[in-house]
Amino acid sequence: MDGPPTTPTAQDGSGSGSGRYLPIAEHGLIGDLRSVALVGTDGTIDWYCCPSFDAPSVFASILDADKGGSFELAATVPATTKQFYFPDTNVLITRFFTEDGVGEVQDFMPVDGAAVETERHRLIRRVLCVRGSIPFRTRVAPRFDYGSEPHTVRMAGDVAVFESAKLSLGLTATVPLEVDGQDAYADFKLAEGESAVFALDQVGGEVTPRRCARTEAEEQFTTTVAYWRTWLSQSKYRGRWREMVHRSALTLKLLTYAPTGAIVAAPTTSLPEQLGGERNWDYRYVWVRDAAFCVYALLRLGFTGEAEAFMNFVTRHVSPGDGKPSGPLQIMYGIDGRTDLTERELDHLEGHRASAPVRIGNAAAEQLQLDIYGALIDSIYLYDKWAKPISSSQWDDVCALVDWVCENWDQPDEGIWETRGGRKNFLYSRLMCWVAIERGIRMANRRGLPADLNRWRECRDTIYRRIMSRGWSETRQAFVQHEDGDVLDAAVLMMPLTKFIAPTDPKWLSTLDALTHDLVSDSLVYRYDPLESPDGLRGDEGTFSICSFWYVEAMVHAGRIDEARLAFEKMLTYANHLGLYAEEISHTGEQQGNFPQAFTHLALISAAFNLDRALG
Repeated sequence: MDGPPTTPTAQDGSGSGSGRYLPIAEHGLIGDLRSVALVGTDGTIDWYCCPSFDAPSVFASILDADKGGSFELAATVPATTKQFYFPDTNVLITRFFTEDGVGEVQDFMPVDGAAVETERHRLIRRVLCVRGSIPFRTRVAPRFDYGSEPHTVRMAGDVAVFESAKLSLGLTATVPLEVDGQDAYADFKLAEGESAVFALDQVGGEVTPRRCARTEAEEQFTTTVAYWRTWLSQSKYRGRWREMVHRSALTLKLLTYAPTGAIVAAPTTSLPEQLGGERNWDYRYVWVRDAAFCVYALLRLGFTGEAEAFMNFVTRHVSPGDGKPSGPLQIMYGIDGRTDLTERELDHLEGHRASAPVRIGNAAAEQLQLDIYGALIDSIYLYDKWAKPISSSQWDDVCALVDWVCENWDQPDEGIWETRGGRKNFLYSRLMCWVAIERGIRMANRRGLPADLNRWRECRDTIYRRIMSRGWSETRQAFVQHEDGDVLDAAVLMMPLTKFIAPTDPKWLSTLDALTHDLVSDSLVYRYDPLESPDGLRGDEGTFSICSFWYVEAMVHAGRIDEARLAFEKMLTYANHLGLYAEEISHTGEQQGNFPQAFTHLALISAAFNLDRALG
């Protein structure tokens, strides 16, 4: 069976397969706080892991158009498409404009806040014809376990049941379904005012397939819309960029794993940072580094429940451990707190537009990255200050971590960018070790908590002097990537943001000028120059979206408000049609890397908040 004709939004990939690849940015995101699905502007779901973010994929045609599996749903006549979110929600609408009429697909995963039927992971697709009449086709082609696990499909009454060794799915529809090989499909025509509903459920055990009648779909649509709007109404942000900030908040909520409070870095794996390159990583885990940004952004917007859930995850799973070579903390954890994230390559998948390898797991979990201690303790400090006081056992953990940092801060490590080119004495790692100790001192002083303050202060001051002497390059007149070097690195943008240096200090302003000259391109910021600072990987990469928002914030603090506002407005033009950002932006303005990236949306919220405040 051939699929529907390519819509004008679809683009042929450069991959070796016969399939097509939409650009990464041509996607929207839906989810139920346990997993998500990426929906292309052509109406195809080409990424979905069930039942959780880090479970093996069911649909992964974004990583292999032929073998990955997909859920196609589109008009079978030539159409242009447009995509938008139902206002103030994570319900996605894809509209099809044809010569004979206008139709739309409403995609959502039911969520109502009450933990009912947590085992029924459901994905609903409602098709409506709003003008004229339109023929549609759907083809549901799951490929279990990243396309490696065989499955059968059978009709059980009017339900198509897809069964594999570890997972079974039931597809119900209000139009007749037919089976073709491993897939199910339906051809149908809708006249104005008519609709069809498709529901895909995880089934097995006590969860049996059940029909998804129009009335039930309507009820779940209404409940889901109400849930998202009620949640968003907690936001205290009333500034100039409300729409973008609220879309970022809704996206962060989608990246939250409700059972534990974890927030994943991104819901995808191996979307390339450069087409044809090898910088493809699995981001479906919780990075400690994101902790402070999560807590800061969520508390700033008024989402105290999410901040508390995240802190509970941190307290439960991210506490001083067994003294591994990588330190008492791992840099990342599974969404359930697990520490085994063994990395392997899936050789049977060709990768997005032939950009192999496809990786699952992440070997960077074994690295030593000293900056995470500052990020974690800063998040605890912010929570203690703005939300509620931390407990005595939490303070014991903080003390243990600060003591460890005092012993170990001067080791070389792999650094914030998780380079695979050997350990160095990275300035950013030193900076965040200073933050870890400094925030510990602040908490102890403010609340009168017991601590070895003399030792902590002495160590904090030693790190400060070390950064000021060996992290400063007379040649570049700037703070640099690693000690006694001359390479620039956008991570130093955090120096004034962490209150290490005054944002108007002459040395800092000189650094800002040097970064602007070397690493900034039309408001977009590169992390560093891989040619000047080899990172053990082949190929180039795009500008790093989080660094671009750090740059805005650094300029705000430096008093360069007009420049900051222009850079921020420019950066907003690089979002996709829904206001979403991948990790990087290519030199042609395309989104690259895993999508959407939590870190970028956190930094957008922070930049918008601080720029707003500066503008008055």
